[in-house]
Amino acid sequence: MDYLEELEQTSIYILREAYANFKNLAMLWSVGKDSTVLLWLARKAFLGHVPFPLVHIDTNFKIPEMIEYRDHLALEWGLNMVYGENREALESKQTYPDGAVDRITCCSLLKTQALRQTLDASGPRYRLNHETRSYEPDTNSEAYTGVIVGARADEEGSRSKERYFSPRDRQNEWDVGDQPPEFWNQFKTDFAPGTHVRIHPLLDWTELNIWEYIKSESIPTVSLYYNQGEGTRYRSLGCSPCTEPIKSDAHNVDEIIEELANGKLSNIAERSGRAQDAEDGGGLESLRRGGYM
Repeated sequence: MDYLEELEQTSIYILREAYANFKNLAMLWSVGKDSTVLLWLARKAFLGHVPFPLVHIDTNFKIPEMIEYRDHLALEWGLNMVYGENREALESKQTYPDGAVDRITCCSLLKTQALRQTLDASGPRYRLNHETRSYEPDTNSEAYTGVIVGARADEEGSRSKERYFSPRDRQNEWDVGDQPPEFWNQFKTDFAPGTHVRIHPLLDWTELNIWEYIKSESIPTVSLYYNQGEGTRYRSLGCSPCTEPIKSDAHNVDEIIEELANGKLSNIAERSGRAQDAEDGGGLESLRRGGYM
């Protein structure tokens, strides 16, 4: 068994443990490379069927190709696709591009608050109707008590403090100092009532592992990750006003793997194009303690 197979088997084990132990389970799908690999693994774990909803938090400022890709795959793969948004903040223009708030506040409202409202069903949720190929209000009022997330420990500092099964309180807030020990593949899955749990099957994967797996499995990814002829590509995807591409000549998966394997990007942080990271003095930890993804 090679290292990719070992990573794959561990992730599939975590996914199956999550499904066996949490009643109202969902998976976050940002449509980025990591969460799409996670989605692929879920399809493998459950023989081509994903037995829980895929949740996307739509800030209404995502790069259009991301939404097109999301809906195309959701229809092609028959996914139970749900999206949530902070409609109140959007309607009152409490958003960074409109100048009413700064980037960090915008992230807090359109991502963190929207995620909380979507998970606990206190805000609007919309579900894809495969017959009409459109989204309709979701009538399911149950909260999601467990959510699977494609976080990797190597991506940025605060994620390295996560566990495979990481508890949050009733408000989805994260106490970094109160995480269960995980030794010898023994995972705590029994939590007190009211605990919200984030599950991280990709925790030990690296960016290079992700792209090597994408190559080995021929996983479809958003075209934004590749140089389209302008000498740049996106390394990390987010909202269009706060996400910038990096200089890169990589036109395909093989060339991205070569960049990473040869250290061509070693002096550039993976999320260097995400402006909110630079503005958050806690390196995203302050946002993530409050429930950020």
